[in-house]
Amino acid sequence: MPTITEILDTMEYGPALENDTIARDWLARGPFGHFIGGSFTAPGAVFDSVNPARDEVLAQVTQGSAQDVDAAVAAARDAFPAWSALSGHSRARHLYAIARQIQKRERLFTVLESLDNGKPIREARDIDVPLAVRHFYHHAGWAELVAEEFAGQGPHGVCGQIIPWNFPLLMLAWKIAPALAAGNTVLLKPAEYTPLTALLFAEICIEAGLPAGVVNIVTGDGTTGAALVAHDGVDKIAFTGSTNVGREIRRITAGSGKALTLELGGKSPFIVFADADLEAAVEGVVDAIWFNQGEVCCAGSRILVAEAVAERFTTRLRARMETLRVGEPLDKSTDIGAIVHARQLARIRDLVAQGQAAGGVLHQGSAPEGCFFPPALMVDVAPANPCVSEEIFGPVAVVMTFRTPDEAVDLANNTRYGLAASIWSENLTLAMDIAARVKAGVVWVNATNLFDANAPFGGMRESGFGREGARAGMAAYLRPMRSGATPPAPGPIGPLPKTAPVSGLDRTHKLYIGGGQKRADNGQSYSVLVDGALQGHAPLGSRKDIRNAVEAAQKATGWTAMSGHQRAQVLYFLGENLAARSASLCAFASEEEIDASIARAFYYAAWADKFDSSVHDTQSAHITLAKYEPYGVMGLICGEEAPLSGFLSLVLPAIAMGNRVVATPSQSAPLAALELAQVFACSDIPAGVINIVSGPVGDLAQTLAAHDDVAALWSAQPALAGLVETESAGNLKPVWQVSGPLGQGREFLLAATQIKTIWVPYGA
Repeated sequence: MPTITEILDTMEYGPALENDTIARDWLARGPFGHFIGGSFTAPGAVFDSVNPARDEVLAQVTQGSAQDVDAAVAAARDAFPAWSALSGHSRARHLYAIARQIQKRERLFTVLESLDNGKPIREARDIDVPLAVRHFYHHAGWAELVAEEFAGQGPHGVCGQIIPWNFPLLMLAWKIAPALAAGNTVLLKPAEYTPLTALLFAEICIEAGLPAGVVNIVTGDGTTGAALVAHDGVDKIAFTGSTNVGREIRRITAGSGKALTLELGGKSPFIVFADADLEAAVEGVVDAIWFNQGEVCCAGSRILVAEAVAERFTTRLRARMETLRVGEPLDKSTDIGAIVHARQLARIRDLVAQGQAAGGVLHQGSAPEGCFFPPALMVDVAPANPCVSEEIFGPVAVVMTFRTPDEAVDLANNTRYGLAASIWSENLTLAMDIAARVKAGVVWVNATNLFDANAPFGGMRESGFGREGARAGMAAYLRPMRSGATPPAPGPIGPLPKTAPVSGLDRTHKLYIGGGQKRADNGQSYSVLVDGALQGHAPLGSRKDIRNAVEAAQKATGWTAMSGHQRAQVLYFLGENLAARSASLCAFASEEEIDASIARAFYYAAWADKFDSSVHDTQSAHITLAKYEPYGVMGLICGEEAPLSGFLSLVLPAIAMGNRVVATPSQSAPLAALELAQVFACSDIPAGVINIVSGPVGDLAQTLAAHDDVAALWSAQPALAGLVETESAGNLKPVWQVSGPLGQGREFLLAATQIKTIWVPYGA
């Protein structure tokens, strides 16, 4: 054993192992069954839950079957009426009790999480458990306020929740707390590798007096999760995990009516400008990629450094990497623990080998034998290097350089993901400009991996859709309380002439693309019959017309860059011109519809500069902005009822928020929308902001849903729900099934925007 003098000379840490007796005593209760209907089932066919740091079996848990999922869903369904009927205050008391019980068992949760996952105990103790408690306290508050703050909304019903292995307890809290606060009941499936803290949480639910069946936990592998996703008795699915699995869940749930929240993978940029505090940025990298062994979906794994400081920064970073301690997770001096499973370790090694084969130069620290991987830094990489493009989910970062802010943004956005980004600069103007331009759901300025229950978290693009935390996360577990009649389905169309004449002078309606009236690419039109009379002919749009319309919308970025006030003036002018053209519009729409359309233009003009983003109260020394941003290009599939006002009810809120749209009007009566081409042209609406393609709505909707450059989709055609949700799985665009296509309000504005959460230093 070294002397004090020797310790002062080397400054090496001695071992500081946490006593794991308390966790071992709890594990002795195994093997474990499922938690269904308020009690544990007898163990069935079991599998091992392994401590990855020591390759030892901690416990045996039950492999969930379809029958187990059936029983758990039935228990949740039985418990739902009474739980949802409780007052918000009563549910708040239960959530508060859960938070207090976790705090009372904090050390047990901490040690068990570290044993089961392999993460350093300091991280479980200082981050995971306190944040889990914070979520239950926070959502106890939402339960208290839900009736007041979410008037007219109610719970979905039974929520199926599937969580990953990197933050088992914290992800459980993210999912269960808002679901219960909103009045839902849940069936949660923890990850196969890390089920133990979920089972301990089940015992906490009993101690906290939670009614039987409100929370159910079924353990198992991917087959158990698949049974949960496909179950007809589940009303909402919330999934955190890989993008590939998220894409499959989108396909499985397509057309089922299930609400869906997906928080998926990432390949987050960590951008260091020349004026950054380099020492602080180096420590930021430690927190960004070597925190939790790099097993973090928003890990800053792509380090983009200004060329002027790249050599200095990389030298300091390599020196810091050498000081990181890899080893026993229960040692309080450990910085990087064990990789969760040997399969994940093999995947990390394989991707690193691919990166080296593609020309990357690897620098590594050291690690003991076993399921450990040393912190690693890869340099001399090209954008196509697998370690640059693929999510590794391990302690491996790549370094690339840039010369200008524009180049930094291009590199940052050169990914199919969009979960998070970290920006380092002493110039706040520069940092906020980059924050606005980077495509990510969360942006940290001079910080990284900051989380709070009152900060919305979630991704863009193939990092998923929906938000967890804060008001937005609570809203995801609620739905409008409405019951509407089934909307009419479109009638058949065909290009062949009809035997009925058109009264008066023949009118030629064209598609409206890029600010001009265009003939359909195939040169065909179809007859439009209204009440048996031939009203006219509409162009028969096709896949190529949709392509042209999307390209036109992509170019109209100036509309998105406008202020809300500027967009409002255009929408007021549009309302004025609708009134001026009401006489000509009467041939295609009723006077009531025209008046409703004018009022709708004024309504969304009023909202254009009043749909405010917000500042959230989170951690001290930070301002946390929740900024509403437009998606960019949206596809709108309009319904058949009220072809003029129904069309504008979808178009106006979307463009009021700064989006550009490609809209398919009513298939049966498209002429009212096509007649607006001249109104749009004289209302100062820039070319490409509104594009109209008429024709077979099913074919056009399929093309819009599958198009990678369409960022979001609204559909007011219920019969197409399965089709568009399936096709949207390609780029995982959010799809909103518009249940009240003739309505208006905040619901439309929320569906037209996505939240970017920006953490900015503030105060001491």
